[in-house]
Amino acid sequence: MMRIRTIEISVGAFLVAGALALVFLVVRVSGINPAAGAETYTLHARFDEIAGLSMRAKVSMAGVTIGRVTAIEIDSEYGEAIVSMAIDKRIDNLSVDAGARIQTEGILGGRYVSIVLGAEDEYLVDGDTITETQGAFVLENLIGELVTRMGN
Repeated sequence: MMRIRTIEISVGAFLVAGALALVFLVVRVSGINPAAGAETYTLHARFDEIAGLSMRAKVSMAGVTIGRVTAIEIDSEYGEAIVSMAIDKRIDNLSVDAGARIQTEGILGGRYVSIVLGAEDEYLVDGDTITETQGAFVLENLIGELVTRMGN
């Protein structure tokens, strides 16, 4: 009888550990920030192409995550995507000539925004827009252009 009780406790502990591991994985993959109370400020960037960029995608500088994408809108007048980003308040040295580009994590990874520092002495503040941007590279567009040129 004691042996059955030990087996039941072991199985229960194993299930609890598995559930905790699953919760940890979900939080890591979903991009939910456990430090949700961290202070941020908002920056915007206009891109001609954001293929595959999604809400809560990371914003990084030198490979370190400094924020998240909070909104994606379309400016139908200019045909551009406007990406809003929540940036950690501790990163207060983004100059007005800083650049933003959309990158891909690895070969099959998701898209994210990479910030490149500029050289100006004036810094971006809450609500400012990054003007130096480079949109996402879309392989289908390149193949389409190549096929079109070969046909002519």
